Amino acid sequence: MTTNKIKSLTPQMEALLPVYRDRWLSLGLSTDRMDKDRAREAASECYRSAGLTPPETFLYAKSPQDARRILQEMGVKPDVIGASTHFNNHEAGSLGFYQFYRSEMGLKGMEPIDPLIRLGMECGWVNFLDEVCVLQERPIHIRFDDQQRAHSETGLAIEYEDGFGAYCWHGVRVPSEWYTEGPPSPADALRWENLEQRRAACELIGWATILKELDAVTIDKDDDPMIGELLRVVIPDVGEEQFLRVLCGTGREFALPVPPDVETALAANAWTYDIDGDTLRKLEVRT
Repeated sequence: MTTNKIKSLTPQMEALLPVYRDRWLSLGLSTDRMDKDRAREAASECYRSAGLTPPETFLYAKSPQDARRILQEMGVKPDVIGASTHFNNHEAGSLGFYQFYRSEMGLKGMEPIDPLIRLGMECGWVNFLDEVCVLQERPIHIRFDDQQRAHSETGLAIEYEDGFGAYCWHGVRVPSEWYTEGPPSPADALRWENLEQRRAACELIGWATILKELDAVTIDKDDDPMIGELLRVVIPDVGEEQFLRVLCGTGREFALPVPPDVETALAANAWTYDIDGDTLRKLEVRT
């Protein structure tokens, strides 16, 4: 048997890559309400594609938490619930990859995945079990920072209609208590075991407050408090980092991380504006 290997993409195929990327990125981040009939039909086809008979019972959940509640009330064990969960539209990256190779490159043997691709267009997570299938709604809100990371300074970054969701700080999932009860103390934040969450906690509290807990060494201090003071500190389990501590126009003191190679407060401040120090000094004099 002769097998023709695809060694490169044609220009036409390459031109379609961003089309698939944008389509599935939009589907993965969709907050549209599901069409229950289309979702049920696609889920039924998934069962048939796997050689299984679709269950008679299809249920609809407002969120992953709601789906877990529904299944637990039916007596389904937690480990079975976990094993039955398909992330569906949250697998958009993989589904888009498969659809591209299936549709644009004509790869054989991929037909069984077609129903999953269709289902990924219709709803959120899905629980596939023998006796029941639970189709979950998508979130009603997904909030981002300017780098398109899940983020909210005031509440849930990913929010479902029943109040379930995830609190995220610049892409890092953090405990809900940090928002509902307040962030940890500076001392506790600096000892937080998860390093990504530790940095998130420090940013929530404010580096100006965190620096007061550390033995900061002044590297350079400008005569102008609005240019600020360059500090070097040792952060536990992280190592040396540099910060610029400045006074803003409202009289509030704040601090922010700066690169380790800047040597003056002026250079650090200029770095935050992506300009050189001389230009910043002229702007300071002018205003």
